[in-house]
Amino acid sequence: MALFPLYPMLVRGVGWVSPFSTAQNAILISVAASLVAAWGIFAVGNHLADRRTGILLAGLWGVVPHALVESMAYTESLFTALSAFALLAMLRRNWVAAGVLTALAGLTRPSAIALVGVVGLVALIAVVRRQDGWRPWIAGVTAPLGWLGYILWVGNQTGRIDGWFHIQKTIWRSSFDYGTSAYRVAKKALTTASALDFTVVTFVLVAAILLLALNAVDRLPWPLLLYCALILISSIGASNYYNAKGRLILPAFLLLLPAARALARTQTTKAALIFTFLAATSVTFAGYLAFIWTLSP
Repeated sequence: MALFPLYPMLVRGVGWVSPFSTAQNAILISVAASLVAAWGIFAVGNHLADRRTGILLAGLWGVVPHALVESMAYTESLFTALSAFALLAMLRRNWVAAGVLTALAGLTRPSAIALVGVVGLVALIAVVRRQDGWRPWIAGVTAPLGWLGYILWVGNQTGRIDGWFHIQKTIWRSSFDYGTSAYRVAKKALTTASALDFTVVTFVLVAAILLLALNAVDRLPWPLLLYCALILISSIGASNYYNAKGRLILPAFLLLLPAARALARTQTTKAALIFTFLAATSVTFAGYLAFIWTLSP
């Protein structure tokens, strides 16, 4: 049986029982996935810190500038949900669940290679150290299967083994340029009058880099830090589609952990005011993306 990307499979499956259109079903799945993602993000934050931090971490993920896409027909919500629970399973040394969830994430989008690499590396270290018996072996073997299946499926559809990379280069006109094009656009956005989305994306990327550094200082467990770094590198390092980079880093939800921890230490009234301001700002920007901005968010 041929492997298909997970998101379209879910849309088809829901379509068998749903009275809605395909587009509406796709949005329904994204909304549901965003709720599951918020649950997973809370669970990771609770595991790393405490319940209050977990709640705030999930809340912050829901009010970032490009949070609008969490309820649109994009794969970010589904991928974030699978990644959050895969990382949680890895932290709890539940290797079988970590491997299966990572495989499913790989069927969702090719950028799952970041998650595959992290879970696979941690599993390999456990194998070398002879920890947890045969279970790390299962994680190491199953984790890359979804990503490989996705790439092979695209290759089968295009008639060439490098089909995914060929499409990326020739149709999307995107390649990995180590951030050269992103730097040029960011510099222009900060020094000249630019579209609001380009300016916001620039500030989001700068903030993400700073938050990654803060996580390193706070000694976030290295697998989680590596996951965030790889998601950030894959987004910044890719040429073209600068307008989408704010959306592409949404799965790196742990970048928000320092902010969640700071809010958790803040008086409840002050934290509520700060969160209300962030939510209002996010809603306003969402309106701009939905009704004024003409490119993809």
